[in-house]
Amino acid sequence: MQIGGFVADAVKGNKSGLFPTKIWQGIVLHRKIDHFTDTHPIVKELIVKLRPEFGRYSAIVLDMYFDYFLATNFKKYSNTNLWWFSVRFSTVAILNYFYLPERIKRFIFHFAATNRLYKYSTTEGLCNSLYIMSVYKIRSLKPVNCIKYLEANEQELQNSFFAFFDELIIYTKNELNNVQHKN
Repeated sequence: MQIGGFVADAVKGNKSGLFPTKIWQGIVLHRKIDHFTDTHPIVKELIVKLRPEFGRYSAIVLDMYFDYFLATNFKKYSNTNLWWFSVRFSTVAILNYFYLPERIKRFIFHFAATNRLYKYSTTEGLCNSLYIMSVYKIRSLKPVNCIKYLEANEQELQNSFFAFFDELIIYTKNELNNVQHKN
């Protein structure tokens, strides 16, 4: 299911026949999580706060901040060490290479080799990910400004993340059961 969650943004429409059941369930669950996140009051409020600094990219920057907070607090949410989790995840992604959308196939080996998930656990790693995004997707994104904002507002952002993520965990557990029992 994790691979489905990883590729979900690159899969448009109902392509259930192209994926094994578990991967498709992950895609469906990811879409539900995205909707929950996009409509959540804490997320909406934070996007409004970020908008003067990051404009239309506020939601993307917030998503990356949340990735950073999850990585830095991984022990709070998992019994697995983040480094091992990320290595195992990358290995499984490569083993499922056939099912990855073309867009993801283009970067998966670099993603795995650089242990990108683990790198989110430091501001340097987050800045590097933001830099990659600024080169390949959003040229107007300024990684250094994103990190400065994060450092200046880290406690408030992290507290909001904790409040949101606790609710997301409950929502995800419920939706996971729904997704698994539909197929």
